[in-house]
Amino acid sequence: MNNEFEGDLPRGVALSWGLVKEPQRGPKREMSLKQIVDSAIAIADRDGLSAVSMNRVAASLGFTTMSLYRYVPSKDDLVLLMQDAVCNISVPEDPASLHWREHMSLFVQTIIRCFLEHPWLCDIPASGIPMTPNNLRIVDWALQIMHELPLNHQEKVSVVVLLTSYARVYGLVRRDMESAVRTGVNTGPVPGVDYSAALNHLVTAERFPYLQPVVQAGAYSAEDHRKEENSQEFGEEFDFGLERILDGIEQYVTSRK
Repeated sequence: MNNEFEGDLPRGVALSWGLVKEPQRGPKREMSLKQIVDSAIAIADRDGLSAVSMNRVAASLGFTTMSLYRYVPSKDDLVLLMQDAVCNISVPEDPASLHWREHMSLFVQTIIRCFLEHPWLCDIPASGIPMTPNNLRIVDWALQIMHELPLNHQEKVSVVVLLTSYARVYGLVRRDMESAVRTGVNTGPVPGVDYSAALNHLVTAERFPYLQPVVQAGAYSAEDHRKEENSQEFGEEFDFGLERILDGIEQYVTSRK
């Protein structure tokens, strides 16, 4: 790709598309943009996004911070490149073999795995439409799934936003729950503590008339189903939510025929 649009694009976007030549001066060209991004990702995976700094990334590679700036102008640009790098996902080679609902479910699950493998993704605020190559491949994949559906372009984009938002929220909740378990501040099941019994005692019909029957049925704490859920990749709550979203999309698609 040539650099025709380089001057009009944000620096990080231009870097992601390879529109910016790597510096000719510096530490004997022993450093590359990929090395920088990979190092930053490793730090974020281990210690979180807040631990990523230009100083720390440079130190991890054995170079000075100033030499790093020759490749990446700012931390914001670096974070953008990190996000795009971990979104380099595999798209099914034969999508036609799947019904569009199954294909959409696979799409959402794949996006969620990105969030679970790199929990710091949830800390990057949405700042505009995707413009980096791997992010655009994700959008293109979703549009491929909907290619034959009787939806206009704006409706298809809205579906993409809906599905990716669901994936992001689930990834965020899952990350926070797992963090709570690691740090010992979670209020989930603890050996020797019968949460169902405690809830049955605390949640009375007088104070919580609609919650009480749910607690009595064991659906609120879901302790009876927890072992079964652990054998699933994401759990019953995720599956239920995604299926209802797909039900809604299917109903809307049917209404457009």
